[in-house]
Amino acid sequence: MTPLLLPLPGHEALADALAARAAGSAGRLEVRAFPDDETYLRVDARCEGRSVALVGSLDRPDPRLLPLLFAADTLRELGATRVGLVAPYLAYLRQDRRFQDGEAVTSRIFAALLSSRLDWLVTLDPHLHRFRSLDEIYTIPTRVVHAAPALASWISANVAHPLLVGPDSESRQWVADVADRIGAPHAVARKVRRGDRDVQISLPDLAPHRGRTPVVLDDIVSTARTMIQTVRQLVAAGLPAPVCVGVHGIFAGDALDALEAAGAARIVTTRSIPHPTNAIEIADLLVPALTASAR
Repeated sequence: MTPLLLPLPGHEALADALAARAAGSAGRLEVRAFPDDETYLRVDARCEGRSVALVGSLDRPDPRLLPLLFAADTLRELGATRVGLVAPYLAYLRQDRRFQDGEAVTSRIFAALLSSRLDWLVTLDPHLHRFRSLDEIYTIPTRVVHAAPALASWISANVAHPLLVGPDSESRQWVADVADRIGAPHAVARKVRRGDRDVQISLPDLAPHRGRTPVVLDDIVSTARTMIQTVRQLVAAGLPAPVCVGVHGIFAGDALDALEAAGAARIVTTRSIPHPTNAIEIADLLVPALTASAR
């Protein structure tokens, strides 16, 4: 039986796109707040005997979590055979160990909570640091989809003579992957982070690539300070105004305005988190993982 897809608020377009590609059907969740800010939730679809996929990214996760948990439990009560989650952006991977006495290791707590309510999870390029895979903290089957093919396709179609630039050493492997897919050179900057909004970037010698358009690639654009400093360094080095490409565009606070002011020629993200910068489709990438998980 084909899966039933139910979007969390704001992710209706992605759920509809996945349903069309996976030969499934899309229902709706009615979610609103009572006057005291408690959540009201209603499933507007027949789910008895069906495998159900909730669809929605978990950026700014705290207000999104309770509706997700309420939906998962309600679907089981209404007879769903399996309940999974397609979360293109997966939250709470930052705090992956106890850096100071008394800190909550929230990545493990969050993973245990989702694992207790869901049968499976699909996500796009999770921001893993010390964990080698999600299987280290999630006890349910997980499938990780990579955005590199979609990034490469968009860059190839929209940027002439690109030079791919990774803002730090963590980006080296996947920046190189995208560059190889389109036959473009790449370079990786060095980053020193002193705080959430205080980073220092140094670039390698880019003189051999002065005729190319820099494309700064990062997986998460949150405060955008890393990308901002990279853009400033590229402009100061005499290269053309860079194109900035992010997998997950959170854009906290003034991040978007500050990145534009730094000199970015264009800013684009995938559709993992709904945002005006969305330009790169991901539904086709997610469908194989969705259909395999929802069986």
